Amino acid sequence: MRSFDFSSWHTLLPTLLGLAFITLIGVGIRLVVMQTIQLRRERENRRINERLRALMAAYKTLGGSFTGNLTVDPRHLRDLRRAGATEADQEFHDDPSDAEQPLQSRDAGASDRPRRIRDAVEAALSDILLLGTEEQVRLAARAATELSQGRPIHTAELVVSLRDYIRGVLSLEPVPQGVAIPAQGPTRPSGGRGSPARDSSKAGGGGRGGGMGAGGGMGVGAGLGLRRMSDDQSPS
Repeated sequence: MRSFDFSSWHTLLPTLLGLAFITLIGVGIRLVVMQTIQLRRERENRRINERLRALMAAYKTLGGSFTGNLTVDPRHLRDLRRAGATEADQEFHDDPSDAEQPLQSRDAGASDRPRRIRDAVEAALSDILLLGTEEQVRLAARAATELSQGRPIHTAELVVSLRDYIRGVLSLEPVPQGVAIPAQGPTRPSGGRGSPARDSSKAGGGGRGGGMGAGGGMGVGAGLGLRRMSDDQSPS
């Protein structure tokens, strides 16, 4: 403050310029610090949002079903075909008259829903191993180990851990103690491929269009030919 002199008009302008410069430096430092803090918060919020989004998707995949078969079948398609062939051989020994096409009928009638459920569950477990908490990683590692060993697994315990964590991050009230939530299992995927009837109807529509086009072209060509013949035969 001793360097600031307000006693005369000659020293007032340099004093004001010095104050403005110091104020500008302080404001710039404050803006830099605030921007740094804001960028850090944005990165943290982005990381939390990405983690929460991945865990919510895993929760929906692992706990989207309350009824039916809530276990995850670890068998692959080759294992199902091998099991179907074994059962077909057994049926052949029991009743040889029913063994004309055992494996083909089993493959045609079998659904790939267990395989799609297993693939979705494996992807969800991979996300949990990457972004989950310590408890969730432990449960997901145990489930992945059992799947790799070929044992069916249940996901209800992992779903409960995910639900409690997500509600806590979103600052929601915990699930009431008196509410009895049934065991949850993996989401059953909906139908996928198009039906043969739809494909046949499309094919039929194309055939009708082709027939109409061919018929119209032949009719026009025949009419023009007859008119030309009549003009040639008419007396001049």
